[in-house]
Amino acid sequence: MKTALICGVSGQDGAYLAKLLLEKGYHVVGTSRDCQGANFGNLVRLSIKDHVQLESMVLTDFRSTLQTIAKVKPDEVYNLAGLSSVALSFQQPVETMNSIGVGALNLLEAGAPS
Repeated sequence: MKTALICGVSGQDGAYLAKLLLEKGYHVVGTSRDCQGANFGNLVRLSIKDHVQLESMVLTDFRSTLQTIAKVKPDEVYNLAGLSSVALSFQQPVETMNSIGVGALNLLEAGAPS
C-alpha cells in the first residue's frame, strides 16, 4: 500500500485529494500546524476524518518537517499548505513567501520522495 503525505489536508483541495487517494487504496497522512486545535471540517464533511492519519507539522520548521518525513516515510508528498487569504498575503508578504518557499525547500531537504 502506498503512503501519501498531504501538507494542508484541512483545506478544501487537501480534503478532496485525501478522499481520492483513499478511494485508490492509499494510506493517507495529513498534516496541520496544530492537529489538536485545527479545524478539520472539510474532512468531516467528506466522512473521511477517521480514515486519515493526522500529524502536526510546521512546514517552515526544518526539524518538524524532517521528523514527520522520517516517521511517515511517504511514497508521495503533496504540498497544499500555505496562506489561503489573498488579502492577508498582501498584508504579510514575508510570511507568505516563507510559507511557500521555505516550506517547499524544507520538504526537498528532508528527503521527500521526488
